[in-house]
Amino acid sequence: MDVMPLLLLVAGSAAVAGAARRTPVPAPLLLVAVGLAASYIPGVPDYTLEPEVVLPLLLPPLLYTSATDSSYLDLRAQVRPVALLSVGYVLFATVAVGWAAHLLVPGLPLTAALVLGAVVAPPDAVAATAVARRVGLPSRITTILQGESLLNDATAITAYKVALAAAIGEGATWSGGVEEFLIAAVGGVGVGLVLMAPLHWLRTHLKEPLLQNTLSLLIPFVAYGVAEQLHASGVLAVVVVALYLGHRAWEVDFATRLQEEAVWKMVAFILESAVFALIGLQLHGVLKGLGAYEAAAAAGYAVALFAVVVLTRFVWVYPAAFVPRILSERVRTREENPTWRGALVTGWAGMRGVVSLAIAFSIPATVHGGEPFPQRNLILFLTFTTVIGTLVIQGLSLPPLIRLLKFPGRDQQAQTLAEANAQAQASLAAESRLDALLSDERNTLPGPLADRLRAVLERRRNAVWERLGQVNPVTGESVDDTYRRLSREMISAEREVFVRLRDHRYIDDEMLRALLRRLDLEEAAAYREAG
Repeated sequence: MDVMPLLLLVAGSAAVAGAARRTPVPAPLLLVAVGLAASYIPGVPDYTLEPEVVLPLLLPPLLYTSATDSSYLDLRAQVRPVALLSVGYVLFATVAVGWAAHLLVPGLPLTAALVLGAVVAPPDAVAATAVARRVGLPSRITTILQGESLLNDATAITAYKVALAAAIGEGATWSGGVEEFLIAAVGGVGVGLVLMAPLHWLRTHLKEPLLQNTLSLLIPFVAYGVAEQLHASGVLAVVVVALYLGHRAWEVDFATRLQEEAVWKMVAFILESAVFALIGLQLHGVLKGLGAYEAAAAAGYAVALFAVVVLTRFVWVYPAAFVPRILSERVRTREENPTWRGALVTGWAGMRGVVSLAIAFSIPATVHGGEPFPQRNLILFLTFTTVIGTLVIQGLSLPPLIRLLKFPGRDQQAQTLAEANAQAQASLAAESRLDALLSDERNTLPGPLADRLRAVLERRRNAVWERLGQVNPVTGESVDDTYRRLSREMISAEREVFVRLRDHRYIDDEMLRALLRRLDLEEAAAYREAG
């Protein structure tokens, strides 16, 4: 096995993603653009999307990181709009886009067109999260988009299986399709519900950090694999487990949380970067496979299908946002009033991604009778152009659209006040606990050490209030910034002494690592303490 192509992909995509942070262009879009250009450079390896790699190996960790970063409570509050988009919209788009493709492309059977509709129906979790994070969407819209993109893959994959069965001659029926969807959905949720408590118990009872982090990396693959083995939705199983574990992450040991955060940030960065680069790198292979189709005709189909995909989303989003409020008093009472601006952004934020391409590449080359699958290469091409079109056109225009619509930003002062009040309540509880503990003779401490505990508590309580203070007129720093800078300088001076003592053989490397780790933890604590 030649590992050099894989190393080039990971290193190259990471470098481009790092460079994107210095530009106004979101990293996913720059990665796709570089991948498109690189696909025509002589000597660049031929990167082909393998569904058996993307779906079971890349999708679970990407879904897991997105779900653990999401809020279970926020998603529960938006369950109706999320369900309308992740289930209703995907099924509607499958039929609407499939029917339009059947009418647009001469000779494309309706069953094959429905396969195409299912393939391009789901907006991508990675794309939605990456762009939403960069452009700073309002929290309600971000929650709805994240929830949709976490759950819609399950709907799309099931719809694809039903449409594919009809296309290759397996005699699929509407009742059979509904039955398969229910089995996949209920089974996936059921597997997640069964696994989440035992996995959480393991996370809280393993005491070895190495084992804890190994378990953390295995969890999404375990949930996905068990569900798929039972012919249920692995996507839903991963999302259910991840939401539960993320909601109860506070029960895990603090050292494990710190390590998991660092590990998963690295994993997510590498996988997201590689995924978007892979999308661009498919261009050369997809165009070669287009074969007999005329370029002008294929381009015309691509533009028309892209327009249908965009229009279909708006046709669904606006009624889904406003009609339930008109029909239901309960919705009017319990849910925040949607706005036309929010619906506009939700409709325009339907970027497609690697899942659509992976599903498209899994379309078999032949049907049951041995004949070629109807216009398979054209379906791959149209999927690719739709993914690229939504990522580039919608992804690039989304930030200026949000700025043009002038969404009200979050009240930073109000948020800081809420944080300060929460910290004050927590500090009072901690102070009471400390007084109770110190009154027990088993917990007797020398006065300076007890005072140090109280000083740390006082510093943490005041840190948030200090964030509202004035800026230093000389340095332009807030009190927060100055505190962090001075803490780093002090710790840096200690670190230099430890290294010098090691170099003079006064201490050995093992002791140096222990001392540096202690300083690293203190630096992290000082940074977090100051906000």
